[in-house]
Amino acid sequence: MTQFSHTQTAHCESGVISNLFGHYGLHISEPMAFGIGAGIFFGHLPFVKVNGVPGTTYRIWPGAIFSRACKRLGVEMESRKFSSVDKAMKALDQLLEEGVPVGMQSSVYYLPYFPESYRFHFNAHNLVIYGKEGDDYLVSDPIMDTVTRIDTENLIRARFAKGFPAPKGKMYYPVNVPQEVDFREPVKAGIAQACHYMLKIPIPMFGVKGIRFLANRMKDYPAKLGDRRAALYLGNVIRMQEEIGTGGAGFRFMYAAFLQEAGTLLNRQELKDIGRELTSVGDGWRNFAFAAGRVCKARAADNMSYGELSKMLLQIADEEEKVFRRLSTVKL
Repeated sequence: MTQFSHTQTAHCESGVISNLFGHYGLHISEPMAFGIGAGIFFGHLPFVKVNGVPGTTYRIWPGAIFSRACKRLGVEMESRKFSSVDKAMKALDQLLEEGVPVGMQSSVYYLPYFPESYRFHFNAHNLVIYGKEGDDYLVSDPIMDTVTRIDTENLIRARFAKGFPAPKGKMYYPVNVPQEVDFREPVKAGIAQACHYMLKIPIPMFGVKGIRFLANRMKDYPAKLGDRRAALYLGNVIRMQEEIGTGGAGFRFMYAAFLQEAGTLLNRQELKDIGRELTSVGDGWRNFAFAAGRVCKARAADNMSYGELSKMLLQIADEEEKVFRRLSTVKL
């Protein structure tokens, strides 16, 4: 059986990068993987419904962090999807017999080692299968504190779950991993791309503009939607912030940790200072989630309203804009 070193991380995609690359001798922290992959982002998509309500994202779309990190670090990956369950499982078993740990896309809903309250229909969860014992597959899921296992039936369900994005048995594994990498240029490219996505996308639903876009819509939720539907819309904003991956605040904290690490690597004190500023923005996101939760549960004894929540988001947008504008001016 393949020996695989498992480290618990905050987010599945950047965690799989850190664990899988480390297995091949390319040691990279989760924040560094997240930063090189320009994972920080914001988007509010009123026309893309998730369970009937608008989608909100606090990170770049699934798969982008992985593909960008691979490209910038010179890692060659083999990625496959399948139309047949039988072919997908045979391909997985063959690689495991060869001692190759395999990353894959899965649905959270069919992972029995998750507590039931955390199992919902989210089809872009990443994990590593590194071995097989009998009918059980050995799992390194980066958001778990230790390795675990999953039976064949549930793994098939997780790999071929219906809905968007359909995993279609997707699996991936490195075929060439450089043993030595100069991280400086990948860090610079990741920072430049993150600043572009947060500041310069002309569409008003993305980046800093997207935070303001959501804020301006949120203040009108009760009047336009009614109390019950307004609470559903707001509840989904909180859920996407606090329960999916590391959420809005967590991604800000992770990117702040990346800037601290990048500041040491590039000998730029400005990056460390900006990282501390972004940590404060993360605190603002957490405060917003707490206040929004009180509004959803009608516990706003302090008279917190949708209008006040809107003001909190506008303040967060101002602070994030300051951070990324300052970051964009650092000479790297």
